[in-house]
Amino acid sequence: MIGPLNLLTDIEGVAVGHATDPALGSGVTAIVFDEPAVASGSVLGGAPGGRDTALLDPSMTVQAVDAFVLSGGSAFGLDAAGGVQAGLREIGRGFQVGNVRVPIVPQAILMDLLNGGNKDWGLHSPYREMGYDAFKATAKGAFALGTVGAGTGATTATFKGGLGSASARTTAGHTIAALLAVNAMGSATVAEGPHFWAAPFEQDEEFGGFGLPQKFTESHSALRLKGVNLKATTIGVVVTDAFLTKAQAHRLSIMAHDGLARAVLPAHLPCDGDTIFSAATGAKPLDDMAAFAELCHLTTIVTARAVARGVYEATALPVPNAQAAWRDKFDSPAK
Repeated sequence: MIGPLNLLTDIEGVAVGHATDPALGSGVTAIVFDEPAVASGSVLGGAPGGRDTALLDPSMTVQAVDAFVLSGGSAFGLDAAGGVQAGLREIGRGFQVGNVRVPIVPQAILMDLLNGGNKDWGLHSPYREMGYDAFKATAKGAFALGTVGAGTGATTATFKGGLGSASARTTAGHTIAALLAVNAMGSATVAEGPHFWAAPFEQDEEFGGFGLPQKFTESHSALRLKGVNLKATTIGVVVTDAFLTKAQAHRLSIMAHDGLARAVLPAHLPCDGDTIFSAATGAKPLDDMAAFAELCHLTTIVTARAVARGVYEATALPVPNAQAAWRDKFDSPAK
């Protein structure tokens, strides 16, 4: 069962905001928690970029975060977390250190510097201000998908990448949701056709309703890369309203990578920086291991669905020779 919005904001106490610059061909997405959330994460790509990611290891002292940031810009984009920190500091949020509060804001970045957008920004990159703008734009409820926020400049081996989200509910009543910026070196689609690798998990034709090809050939699983000299990366977050320990949150991030591997072929390449953060707001108790196992299972599913939605909802950048979007070539089957 999917959540009412089929978005990350189906988790109570979570707000999402974007800063989008189509001319730059890049953007920032901020995920802000009403209260600090127990958090962890996993990095399985070979070329990651991040900020404050080491503290997410289950053995590290800090247990909770105030926000996550997903950004384009490669290493330049790491300035975005500073903008989100500034916004949080304005409202008195952060980890108490003596008489000072330090907002805890882990960040992951993706490589979108070669997508045709104008990256001639002068001395300082625009990402700190974009981070602040994304923070100021955070809101509960529905938010845009596709070529927005961190998904603005995203690409894949076959079609324009983008920002996707999906949610689900367990039989015990817990909600799990994912938000991914899909900028994969590999492909989210089966060859160059309309079918998504995540098709077996699709709900309510959320990414076209094409299913899988009736018959697979060797060419369907052939290696497709958007360029061996490019760095890529799919980054994202999974969040639940269950009460979890930091170690359990870490397990959710691992399960989310399983979902990425079911939605992108291939994933976790040497030039991908695939990073997924995880968090638990703790609003609902978790009764037993069976309930946690179901939560883990659905984490895999919502991640795969979010990846496909990110590509399905994307539109091409308004720049010369921009990568075509899935919707430029296909339309959903007649209902």
